[in-house]
Amino acid sequence: MTQMDGYAGKIAYVDLTTGTIDIRETPTDLKREYLGGRGFGTKIISDRMDPLVDPLSPENIFVFASGPTTGTGIPLGSRYEVSTKSPLNNTLMSANSGGTFGWKIKKAGFDAVVFEGRSAKPVYLYLNEGAAELRDASSYWGMDVHATTDAFLSDLGDKKAKIACIGPAGEKKSLLACVINDHDRAAGRSGAGAVLGSKNVKAVVATGNLRIDEADTDRLNVVKERIRTKLQENGICQALTAYGTAVLVNIINENYILPTHNFQTAHFEKAENISGERMAETVLKKNAGCFACIVKCSRVCEVDGVVNEGPEYEPIWAFGANLGIDDLNTVIKASWECNKLGLDAIGTPTAIACAMEMREKGYINEGPVFGDADGLIDLVRQIGLREGFGAELTDGSYRFAERHGHPELSMSVKKQDLPAYDPRGLQGHGLSYATSNRGGDHVYGYMISPEVLGAPEKLDPYTNDGKAGWVRTFQDFTAAIDASGMCLFSSFALDATDFADLTAATTGFDLDAASFLTIGERIWNLQKLFNIKVGYTKADDTLPKRLLTEPLREGGPKGRVWEREPLLSEYYRVRGWDADGVPTDEKLRELGLK
Repeated sequence: MTQMDGYAGKIAYVDLTTGTIDIRETPTDLKREYLGGRGFGTKIISDRMDPLVDPLSPENIFVFASGPTTGTGIPLGSRYEVSTKSPLNNTLMSANSGGTFGWKIKKAGFDAVVFEGRSAKPVYLYLNEGAAELRDASSYWGMDVHATTDAFLSDLGDKKAKIACIGPAGEKKSLLACVINDHDRAAGRSGAGAVLGSKNVKAVVATGNLRIDEADTDRLNVVKERIRTKLQENGICQALTAYGTAVLVNIINENYILPTHNFQTAHFEKAENISGERMAETVLKKNAGCFACIVKCSRVCEVDGVVNEGPEYEPIWAFGANLGIDDLNTVIKASWECNKLGLDAIGTPTAIACAMEMREKGYINEGPVFGDADGLIDLVRQIGLREGFGAELTDGSYRFAERHGHPELSMSVKKQDLPAYDPRGLQGHGLSYATSNRGGDHVYGYMISPEVLGAPEKLDPYTNDGKAGWVRTFQDFTAAIDASGMCLFSSFALDATDFADLTAATTGFDLDAASFLTIGERIWNLQKLFNIKVGYTKADDTLPKRLLTEPLREGGPKGRVWEREPLLSEYYRVRGWDADGVPTDEKLRELGLK
């Protein structure tokens, strides 16, 4: 029966150990309280799994989940989420990706797929209009992401099928491995690809053309037009269309918060050479976008006769300024190599940056040096294949630095490397880093939006006043957006009322801005509870020592460090948690978690 609420209506529970699949209806209370995406993954894992299991054991659970707005034709409604216990740092992680795969999972008849156990041989899951089947993937094992994707499309004779898969990095259980869909779209960070590799799952293939119907078409059409106008008129969205996410390179550098040489400084003199503007002038062929996208922020570039999608701002920074490299072609090719191998294009180069500083300081006698682009692509390949010096880095900077006696040189939070913004010049964003439920992260609470870009209003990045409340709101807001199936970039133009109206018209649920944010808060607190059971404490809600004690030396933030207190204590207070960062019984009852 066709669903009239934006959902496909089914969840596939896949027992890899026995090879059996149980297809169940998507519970109404799960939809209402958690929406989809990150919400579904967080709730399903919390209910079905002991938080103390080994992430690479059969007992870990892995969830693919779309949201109610995914694939409905709502502008920027294209996203899906993977969730699991991270092998990188044991958190209950989620990673978001776009493209067309999330839409096609729903057209195949499913809101979510839940993997449990471990297969005795390589397999892939085939989804087609309400049916699910495990098939042998032995012939695809060992292929890179591009070869795997192309082989499935050819072998199945179905050019409309969509594929999410792991590459060699996931097969070899690199803790930097991610899941790649649509050839070049990454659900990155936290080692999710290693979990699929440990389960011998090579891919999920989705096809079919089932209807996705909303609850109130007339109301949804009105809301669609309202948000379409807001998106088209928004200056940030216009800049993303013109230059992609790499438009941030010059902006962040001009604010002296572009981490350089493993966060030793925050300004890169040659940043212009790797900027979105330079990309547009030289290697850009065309824009690309996800399903139903009207912003089209992705770049399709040609380098040395090869055409691929990407890269985004984060890997451009990580392979560029943070390694002291200004050769745009090398930066692009290194990012592409990550996609082919199924590697996190933030964690891979930040591990390399850590090794470069270790070499610079004489703590190791081999490995790359800052500014040297020669051999970079080969090193990325070694990381993905666990070969040579790359094998030293394939589990991330923290384990590498700790093994060599200097964990302080890993620029990570909860063992996950920080992305492309120096928090010494961003007090709110630093708090978001420190308290992120999946470790060092920017998209779990993008305080760059108000502190740098001025959306929804411009905040002074150097002050602490009111920042705890802003961080809490952004974190809850992002969790709800991830659950809804909308792209986070839509939040540059849309507010909580817009998202609530979109979701309500799609699902038929009674939602306003406050109740939409409450769903996000419920998801955030449930992830937090999982992490507390794993063993995370207040001591882990912090930043690397360098960012607390070594002031920046240039520009507007000169002389500043990140100020942990009173920011952290105020954050716990506004969250309704106790002084140790534990959600109180009152807060849990308020959210229906107790």
